[in-house]
Amino acid sequence: MIWMSTITTGWGVISMARIDHTFASRIEMFGGIDFTACYNCGHCTAVCPLVEENASFPRRMLRYTILGMEEDIQSSLDPWLCYYCGDCSETCPRQSNPGEIMMSLRRYLTSVYDWTGFSRRFYTSRKWEFGSIAAVAAVVVLLFALFLRPTADPSGLINADGGVKINSFVEGMSSETFVSVIEIGDWVMAAIVSFFLLSNIFNMYLKVVVRNRKVSPPLSLYVKEAWNLVYHFATQIKLSKCSDRTYWGLHWLLMSGYTIMFTMIVLFLPWFQVEKIHPIYHPQRFLGYYATFGLLLGLIVWSVQRIRKSGEKHRYSHSTDWLFLVMLFLTTLTGILVHIFRISGMVPQTYYTFVIHLAILVPMLVVEVPFSKWSHLAYRPFATYFYNLINSARMLEEKKKK
Repeated sequence: MIWMSTITTGWGVISMARIDHTFASRIEMFGGIDFTACYNCGHCTAVCPLVEENASFPRRMLRYTILGMEEDIQSSLDPWLCYYCGDCSETCPRQSNPGEIMMSLRRYLTSVYDWTGFSRRFYTSRKWEFGSIAAVAAVVVLLFALFLRPTADPSGLINADGGVKINSFVEGMSSETFVSVIEIGDWVMAAIVSFFLLSNIFNMYLKVVVRNRKVSPPLSLYVKEAWNLVYHFATQIKLSKCSDRTYWGLHWLLMSGYTIMFTMIVLFLPWFQVEKIHPIYHPQRFLGYYATFGLLLGLIVWSVQRIRKSGEKHRYSHSTDWLFLVMLFLTTLTGILVHIFRISGMVPQTYYTFVIHLAILVPMLVVEVPFSKWSHLAYRPFATYFYNLINSARMLEEKKKK
């Protein structure tokens, strides 16, 4: 049931709000649990270390969800400014779990920004997400099956240093040509992923900035506040304000490890994927080992915590949460095995494991980065950027009025 009504909350009067009492049940498809026990006491907001004057969450979002104020939720940045430390859920006197509803709203907003509709299908249907990943993986395996060099006779596939030639997959194709072909594929994949992700972020911008009639930021503010985008992406500094600073450290390690690995594979492939095996102290191997360490440490700790359900932030796990952890772990594990097999001169094991590695990595990038869990890594810093942009524009207008 949907109707228009005048709503009065702790933040003033919201006139003619669009109310949808079916929204609370619909948000459960995105992982939301029964949160209707909330009586709007505000305790969750009082204990949250990230709350600011213009970002009063999670109380406001929880209330909007119960009332079904969908348009207000879609235009809000509050869910992205929350890092789910779990303090609000642990101290809630009614066990309505405000932290989990903020997580569910992030999944919901991801589907709202996505104009293709894939995000909604992936978050609400395991068959769609698993099927899409399997389909992309099958294409990768098929391509290599058609062109993979026979490995029964490994002669000519071993370097002078005893390592496997990683770029000699295809018979009759030089290693330079092979790298060029893979690099072109990398750039095409990066372009496709960037197009979908950036177009979805543009939809986010339209909803939270352009359609925000209260402010109209001048172009100079867009440039002035741009540093927030880079700063918050690189540091994840807001998470450090939460009570569990170890969580911030693990999050940063995993994020930086993934970013370094993605950058080397996509942007600097000719430097990263070479026939020669560099000494262990070479920057290429050092960065690879750092990325592997960061990914493995974060993945192992978080997986154990989710299995044990230790703390509120690990008590509830959506299928996409586990898929994110499992795929990233398998990508890291197969990458380690490829490296071990390669430096040991094991040709068949190196080639077949490399195919498996790509069959996990490619669908993770194509499906997860623009449409599912990985997209949050982009939405969060942009949310902080838009938040500061709106606040700066509001302060500028207030100065003009004075």
